[in-house]
Amino acid sequence: MMKPAKPTPDFPLFAHNNGSWAKKIEGKIKCFGPWSDPQAALAKFQSSTPAKVAASKRPAKRPAGFPLFLHKGSGQYAKKVRGRTVYFGEDRDAALAKWNAEKDDLMAGRVRPTGALTVKEMCNQFLYAQEQRIATAELGRRTWKDYKRQCEWIMEVLGEQTSVADLQPADFGRLKGAFAKGKPRKKGKGRKNERSPVTLGGLITHARVIFNFAEENLLEGRKIRYGSQFDKPSRSVLRKARAKRGELMFSGEQIHKLLGIASTQMKAMIYLGLNCALGNDDCAQLTLDHLDLDGGWCNYARPKTGITRRSPLWPETIDAIKAALESRPTPKEESRLVFITKYGASWGPKTDTGDSPVTKEMAKLLDKLGIAQPGLGFYSLRRTLATIADEQVDRDATRCIGGWGKDENDMLSRYNQRRPSDERLKAVSEHVREWFKRSNPALKAAAAAVVEEAA
Repeated sequence: MMKPAKPTPDFPLFAHNNGSWAKKIEGKIKCFGPWSDPQAALAKFQSSTPAKVAASKRPAKRPAGFPLFLHKGSGQYAKKVRGRTVYFGEDRDAALAKWNAEKDDLMAGRVRPTGALTVKEMCNQFLYAQEQRIATAELGRRTWKDYKRQCEWIMEVLGEQTSVADLQPADFGRLKGAFAKGKPRKKGKGRKNERSPVTLGGLITHARVIFNFAEENLLEGRKIRYGSQFDKPSRSVLRKARAKRGELMFSGEQIHKLLGIASTQMKAMIYLGLNCALGNDDCAQLTLDHLDLDGGWCNYARPKTGITRRSPLWPETIDAIKAALESRPTPKEESRLVFITKYGASWGPKTDTGDSPVTKEMAKLLDKLGIAQPGLGFYSLRRTLATIADEQVDRDATRCIGGWGKDENDMLSRYNQRRPSDERLKAVSEHVREWFKRSNPALKAAAAAVVEEAA
């Protein structure tokens, strides 16, 4: 049987081989009635899915200069902005007016709150504001990523479309409970990365920063009711947690063992951690300009706080740095970084995950020695220096070496306009070095042998 011709030239359906009048909609063939009754098929087509019918009648080409396109699935005028499709309604003139009113915010990544401020809109506005602080060097990129992860966690617990103004103390209590339990680990089913009271307090503080931003800038005078359920852990809870956790510092013997199995670069980093109180990111961002190997000094303001730091370098540290520089891999691009990974990249945290290669390498060494425990890591070298140096009772010199800020309540330290002399810095540094040398297992064994022989 031959296919029938269309009743009129503008008839929107075509004669399908199965004997029906049909239309291809969203990539699928849909049938609306037999060849014998084209008008009934047309009526069925027009009465079903009006939005899709409108989409099927869209103009083949948008007018010259018209910024929006007619979205096939929804029948709305839309625009793809910063990787996502934004819809502006079915009326062409109204859609164009809405686009012109909002395009500056959309192109800049700002999301205008519509109606009640939602949790998602609050987070987007907050992150955009923090991006501006990065541009003015008031905030680091890593801190911004920490805030982004915090925002994602808040949206996951409270719900993206929840009204911020409607949040109650019970909601913040639920959020605190989620912070305390932690998120599931990437490896291992069912295990939770439970947070210590100290970490929980930090998460609550960061969350309050986000909500306080909304209160001050987005809620037009409304106050957020946190309630007592969102308070940080009390001081007594923190003291008990610290007592249960124990010391988070290394013994001299443990550091010697770490140096014995560490790679050339990690060995130099460990020395810098103990000698100069450098942390993970400090080592990753250390450049040749920070070091005076001939004079034996490291002048390196802390990247995180900008506090100046001046540290005498031990001969052992200088030798380890020189060895690391001799075996330094070729960087992917011109770089004055002291430490480069075998892939030619920085030892800094990865941009997508935030994982620190220094942290991971140290974790491997601790596992290999069988001394791994929660909270013990590369940063514990910094704690070790602070603990041993404090025996010298020259806290200003210790602060200068490690880049620690002055106590706001210590008015004498705040009024003192000069940093400690180099002699004072060397005295503190040498005290830590002597402590470390005395803990050398080889020297201890030799001394024990002498005593035994004399006996």
